[in-house]
Amino acid sequence: MARQGRSNDWGFPRWRSYGAAREAQQVRLCDRFGCDQPGNCPAPKSPHSRERWYFCSEHAAEYNRNWDYFQGLDQEEREQRERDERRDASGYQSSAYHGWGGAGDGSRSRDELHALAALELETDASFEAVKKNWRRLAKEYHPDVKPGDADAAVRFQTIQAAYEVLRAAEERRTWKPRGATD
Repeated sequence: MARQGRSNDWGFPRWRSYGAAREAQQVRLCDRFGCDQPGNCPAPKSPHSRERWYFCSEHAAEYNRNWDYFQGLDQEEREQRERDERRDASGYQSSAYHGWGGAGDGSRSRDELHALAALELETDASFEAVKKNWRRLAKEYHPDVKPGDADAAVRFQTIQAAYEVLRAAEERRTWKPRGATD
């Protein structure tokens, strides 16, 4: 009697690629009425509930846009819950992506962060703020304004070097190849 189908595994299931099973896969549909897309984005049905809705990405975005985590709490309870959760999650703060570089969102290098600190700016400052603070500090510590002050001269050099680092980084970010259009 002939075999109905041929298997590639020859008795060794690991030879087959993962997910190559022949049985039908279960797909959960979006819980939004009338949507026939796969529901692969879980969302809580209510604050601190283990029950979940499963939405497609479009309906999950709509659901999250209107989500209020502190719904039903008065101001004091909101503040207490936020303090508790910040305390409980503080262990994850040190393991954040690019946490080794210090503050920031990971889009700036360590040299850029040091340059921003030298210009007395926050880590998310725009280049316009960099130029503004650079001009203000350069006028304040310029050797012509404070002649004979060695500390002011060193501070002025630090400000100039910080500005050069940030200017070069900004040029790298905004550089476009010749002929490129927006």
